[in-house]
Amino acid sequence: MRALYAQYGRSVLGRVLGLVHGDYQRAEDIVQETFLRAWQHQDSLDPDRAAPWLHTVAHNLVVSAYRRSAARPPESPLPEGELPLAGGGEAELDRMLERWQLVEAMRGLRPEHREVLIEVYYLRRTVAETAERLGVPPGTVKSRCYYGLRALRGVLEEKGVTSP
Repeated sequence: MRALYAQYGRSVLGRVLGLVHGDYQRAEDIVQETFLRAWQHQDSLDPDRAAPWLHTVAHNLVVSAYRRSAARPPESPLPEGELPLAGGGEAELDRMLERWQLVEAMRGLRPEHREVLIEVYYLRRTVAETAERLGVPPGTVKSRCYYGLRALRGVLEEKGVTSP
């Protein structure tokens, strides 16, 4: 873990500093949480692909922190002349980020799990329709849904996406 931090700590900190507009304390907290998650997943973390994973986790932690703070009312009135974003731009950005994260997480699933989840949840097919379409028993569709959702949750948690 020390070698990982020595190699990637500065680049992750630099990236997070840009995302939090130079708030050094906040950036350090996020980097610490990022490497804590790396330590928790060290068995499955490939050292050769650690940089993208670390940057993704850090980015997701910044987004999650932003969403948590945006969900609360402002603690003090806005300074004169400063207006919040209008027109639902933030909501659209949130939906876009969630879709992107979900697509990335789906790529981490086994093909048979991904296929069943797409059929049932995105194409809105019934278990019977999905079973007929894929040529497997309905029980297989149900178990693949269960294990696919479980794996999806694991992939999202590994990437630093937290459940509300």
